[in-house]
Order: sequence, then C-alpha cells, then structure tokens
Amino acid sequence: MSLSIRNQLPGTVTSVTPGEVMATVKIRLDAGQEITAAVTREAVQELGLASGSAVRALVKSTEVSLATGPVEGLSIRNQLPGTVTAVTTGGAMASVKVRVAGGELTSAITRDAVSDLGLDTGSEVVALIKSTEVSLSNA
Repeated sequence: MSLSIRNQLPGTVTSVTPGEVMATVKIRLDAGQEITAAVTREAVQELGLASGSAVRALVKSTEVSLATGPVEGLSIRNQLPGTVTAVTTGGAMASVKVRVAGGELTSAITRDAVSDLGLDTGSEVVALIKSTEVSLSNA
C-alpha cells in the first residue's frame, strides 16, 4: 500500500495504556527518542500492539508544528529536536524539511511562520506533534 504520508518513523512499542475508548501507545523510535500515540482500543487490538511490537509512526506534514527551542508548559508531549535541511516557500504556505535522529520530518506551515521564526537551512528547531495526530502501522 502506498501512502501520501511522508513522515514515517520506525520504532518499537514500549507500552500500551488502554482507556475506555482510546489507548496511549509509547514508542521508542529506532534512533532512541520516545513518542506517544493516542489511538483507539480497537486499533490496538486490530494491529496486535503490545510491548515489543515493531511499528511505524505516521504523521501528516500539516500536523507537525515547529518551535525554535524546547517548549515547556504545553500539553504536546512529542517534541523531537532537529535541524532544518530545506525550506520551500509558496504564496501562502511553506514546506520545511527537518532532519531528526533516525530520519526526516516534513512540516507544512505558513510562509509567515517561516519568516517570523527565521527558519533557514541549518536552523535548529523542535518538531511538535500531538499524540492524537500520530497514527500507527505495523512495520
């Protein structure tokens, strides 16, 4: 199956915490970072997710926000440090490629945000991803 989601990071499930309808799934990415996905309990069962399961964390580029440093006092738990490798701007939007340990993320943000943050190749950033925006697939 081909997907339009370019942000695909391989990892291993370290824990699954089920709730009534949703579950949180903690994943250790192959490069060592930890991220959390919030998925339905049904998805956990259908994918057979358990500690040790190999997965891919999938995130649409429109769901990757960027900051110029770590952010505290925020409910977004997934914060991956990286370096900007490319910035492509259009009339209103921009595509920013960020090298993170173990891979690359693409963030679709406004052209104004690129300007306001002073983003350019070599800029140090932190990619912010809400756990509800992380989808999982079997590796």
